[in-house]
Amino acid sequence: MAPLGGTAVQDHVALAEIELCGELIIAASAAGEDRLSLESIDEVLRVAEERTACG
Repeated sequence: MAPLGGTAVQDHVALAEIELCGELIIAASAAGEDRLSLESIDEVLRVAEERTACG
């Protein structure tokens, strides 16, 4: 049960992970194949963008 004082705590990392999981679920449900390919997963998670930004 949440405290009555309205003291909400946000874990930004957890929220980002939940958002990415949601995006993967949406992509998987829209895919015409049984499984997402590794390339499709990388695209949904924007892995290539991270590599470009870091390197």
